[in-house]
Amino acid sequence: MRTRNLGLSAAGLVIAVIYLIPVYWMVATSLKETGDVFNSPPDLVPSPPTLAAYSDAVFGDSAVLQGIWSSTIITIPTLLLTLALAVPAAYGLARFSLRINGIVMLLMLAAQMLPTISLALPMFAIFSDYGLVDTYAGLIIANTSLALPFAVVMLRPYMLAIPQDLMDAGLLDGCTGFRAFVKIGLPLVQPGLVMVATLTFVMTWGEFVFGLTLATSDAIQPITVVLNRFVAQFGTQWTNLMAVSTIIAIPIVVIFVLLQRYVVAGISEGGIKD
Repeated sequence: MRTRNLGLSAAGLVIAVIYLIPVYWMVATSLKETGDVFNSPPDLVPSPPTLAAYSDAVFGDSAVLQGIWSSTIITIPTLLLTLALAVPAAYGLARFSLRINGIVMLLMLAAQMLPTISLALPMFAIFSDYGLVDTYAGLIIANTSLALPFAVVMLRPYMLAIPQDLMDAGLLDGCTGFRAFVKIGLPLVQPGLVMVATLTFVMTWGEFVFGLTLATSDAIQPITVVLNRFVAQFGTQWTNLMAVSTIIAIPIVVIFVLLQRYVVAGISEGGIKD
């Protein structure tokens, strides 16, 4: 058993290193001089390291700062709106036995399989009629439509696991159905809420297609679209590109480090509950 555990630990370490190599290379490249990027053989460690790319491409570029701000404005409301819609929807699908429940869940699963570009083009046509193109509201609605089916599917097993006896006890104590759900049900599904919130944040923060198609002005475009400007026709600004990419990755890394226990528990518990 001990040998097996050591083998699994070694395999996990190897996989982690493989996944972390691109991350390290991104950070290392962002700390290099522009000319050192093309050294052969490549420098594994920046020598000497420099923050010039961060100074020029991040803090010295108003478009990048505006893109980060736009991504923040889009991501946080999308996260809150997704949870506000997904929680009651998942609870309803879990607690009320309706004939259409199976069809609704099937549609939710099918919606996650659609390529984002196939949704962006019809949305552009619809949003144009309602003045939502090139607005934060339009991008929030679009990103919510992408995250909502995923959130409902992931939360439904948690709602099924809420003991009905506890809900009935809350009703007997004088709570309304809504109050009983808020006071009793929501605390029991906290791991699922944290997991869905974290993954929704990651999906929205890194979304590119909606930002490219539905935002036409620099003031609205998220940072993922601004990042594409460093890939020019006659060459890529590698140090600047990697510096901005590192800044984009920091919130995701911080959130996963702080909430990894809830995310892992949420995914594993949601996968085995029926």
